[in-house]
Amino acid sequence: MIKKILCIVGCLLGATLQIAAQTIDSLYKEKYRPLYHFSPKEGWIGDPCGFIHYQNKYQMFWWGKVESQDLVHYQEITPFVMTGENIDMSYFTGSVAIDKHNTAGFGKDVYVAAYTIFEKETKKQMQGISFSHDGKTFQYYENNPVLDIGSTEFRDPTIFYYKPTKRWIMVVAKALEKKVKIYSSPDLKHWEWESDFGPYGDQEKSWECPDLFQLSVDGDWNDKKWVMVVSVNWAKEQYFIGDFDGKEFRLIDNHPQEPLYVDKGMDYYASRTFRDYDFTLTTTTTMGWVATWDYAQLVPSTYGKGFWSIPRNLQLKSYPEGLRLIQIPVPQLEMLRYNEVTCNRELAVGVNKVDFFTPSENSYELDLDFDVEKSNVFGVNLCVGNGRKVTISYDTDSYNLVIDRTNCTDARIPKFSRVEHAKVVPINGKLRLHLYVDKSSVELFANDGKDVFTFLTYPGVSQTGIELFALKPGTNFSFKGWMLKSVWF
Repeated sequence: MIKKILCIVGCLLGATLQIAAQTIDSLYKEKYRPLYHFSPKEGWIGDPCGFIHYQNKYQMFWWGKVESQDLVHYQEITPFVMTGENIDMSYFTGSVAIDKHNTAGFGKDVYVAAYTIFEKETKKQMQGISFSHDGKTFQYYENNPVLDIGSTEFRDPTIFYYKPTKRWIMVVAKALEKKVKIYSSPDLKHWEWESDFGPYGDQEKSWECPDLFQLSVDGDWNDKKWVMVVSVNWAKEQYFIGDFDGKEFRLIDNHPQEPLYVDKGMDYYASRTFRDYDFTLTTTTTMGWVATWDYAQLVPSTYGKGFWSIPRNLQLKSYPEGLRLIQIPVPQLEMLRYNEVTCNRELAVGVNKVDFFTPSENSYELDLDFDVEKSNVFGVNLCVGNGRKVTISYDTDSYNLVIDRTNCTDARIPKFSRVEHAKVVPINGKLRLHLYVDKSSVELFANDGKDVFTFLTYPGVSQTGIELFALKPGTNFSFKGWMLKSVWF
């Protein structure tokens, strides 16, 4: 009898595990689900809202929470961390800090989230805080808001501790004025205005989601500058390089008047850097939202909407035209590689199928080097199949790199058919294109991360072909390709 009961229990358990395994298997094999970018199990994911490195883990919030040990594999903790709020409000974008010395009175080493409170009736945007002892459930602070200037366009705070003045800093956007307001506080509850930065650079529509952090110059930590990143026009990010003294952010001498864009593609927004509360990291790493508001809620994914970029390490590097931000994919991603293919030859005139690297699905990495000393127009077609493709082309005379996805997706997405271009100057007679292709996106790092292009694709499942093309003979290239394993199974 006992053996029979154990057998029944075992069968039931086995069936349950099998159903669970099938559910997970089908969930992470949905048509457009990224295989190595983070996306939630279901539902909406938007702006990164608090990226910290603490207790030897990368902890990431979108007011849901996910953790990672290596920035490659992810463990989703909960779809929503907030509790205790007023029903007449919503949580907008924000950030998270660790209060190491109990300045706020919630306890030592407590998590404190700062965010924008959106008041549904008045449409006001105010800054509030919540606190957590476990990093999984955040209690709404009863005396919120902690900062209210009576505005309907005042949002997206980033907070961090500034050691020289022993005060907390908040940078928060005054969106339609194209300003970043800078505040300081001794306790995260009482905030004093210090200064405004802006308008500057791209001033077309709005500023959102500011971040402010320090980077070394040319790898020398004795020479550091501050970088302010601001999301603009609900579509892109621009950055500024300067100095910060706890009160004001001032641009470096000879800072260009024209915008410096973080990403020159179509779909990169609201990035956040990881704040290191273990004080063990040697890199500054960021991730952004791969979307644009024109169609973010209309894309055809079935699990929900939205995902984040691959993580990127940031640097400042000197060029003849001045300091520029460099973005390098984190090296941990190399653990996903398999089936390496290499090739060196001259580009054939015309459009030619790449028959030496033939992925069965869009989950791969390419590292391409082109000699550009001879005049030519050349490039690569990705996601080729069923009469569709996305084209990346380069003109060696004008240095113009063009991305054309006007005929890429098999879905109907309003305002998705677009072309983007930017000037990309070759380095030492070569153009390097380092590409990460996932099920519904491409991230292109040109010239070792000086020029970056992120864009969505949403191709059909059979659109896995790759082509190389050239208008004229004489361009040599080298090709490295790797298939990339899924991080989900």
